[in-house]
Amino acid sequence: MTNKVGIYYAYWEHNWDADFVPYLSRVKRLGFDVLEINAGTLAGLSGSERKRLHAASAETGVPMSCCIGLPPSSDLASADPAVRRAGVAHLGRIADAMAGCGIDRLTGIIYSCWPATHEGRHESKQQALDWSVAAMKEAIRKAEDLGLTYNVEVVNRFEQFLLNTAEEAVAYVQRVQSPNLKILLDTYHMNIEEDSFEAAITTAGTLLGHLHTGESNRKPPGRGHIPWKEVGAALKKIGFNGWVVMEPFLLPGGEIGRDIRVNRELMPQVDLDAEARRACAFTREFLS
Repeated sequence: MTNKVGIYYAYWEHNWDADFVPYLSRVKRLGFDVLEINAGTLAGLSGSERKRLHAASAETGVPMSCCIGLPPSSDLASADPAVRRAGVAHLGRIADAMAGCGIDRLTGIIYSCWPATHEGRHESKQQALDWSVAAMKEAIRKAEDLGLTYNVEVVNRFEQFLLNTAEEAVAYVQRVQSPNLKILLDTYHMNIEEDSFEAAITTAGTLLGHLHTGESNRKPPGRGHIPWKEVGAALKKIGFNGWVVMEPFLLPGGEIGRDIRVNRELMPQVDLDAEARRACAFTREFLS
């Protein structure tokens, strides 16, 4: 089992919009194979900015993946058909931007919006799922045409209400019926929602397309109580060869600290680069 190991750029940032180019050489220097970036920011770049990013990725030999939690104005599970259409169109713009930068995989809450709870919605969860599946069937056609993979992220109940377990994600993907739609599991969210890490991973099985890693406390792998040996063994059991991308959040302040609810210094005086390098080596160890 050989997996590329990556990290999300937001580990170093306070705000979602950023210049991703410097991070390509930075993550390579720290031992990573992959950089994950914000799909919304990518879609808003000019043509020349995308060319610059694509060229830097090629020059460093560091491929990229994209991640996003769709905004409420692009909610594929909205009761408003116009909002669902806007969501399909937004995913289409992201797909075009990805293809232009040589990026082949999108991850995140792309089936609804983030954050979102069921409170205040008049429709049932099943109705919201039905709307989302129908919209995703339309949106995934662009991914099929461009050779992209979309990975729907399973997250905890406090951030989203539609897909909280691997079992729910499998049912969703099976309803959409596209080879270009897979599942993203995240160890931080699994720690809250799943009875067993191994059972969740094996439930996803061949539909698992991407893995996010982070500790129970949002720190990098190895700084909490996630059972990493169990995670690694389960990935090996299903023959997972996808990308494993760290998504820790340590910095309070700014948009990211606000949205992720980082309300205190999780690792005061930490050298972020040194900690990332350690966590990268730790990840390769449990994957082996």
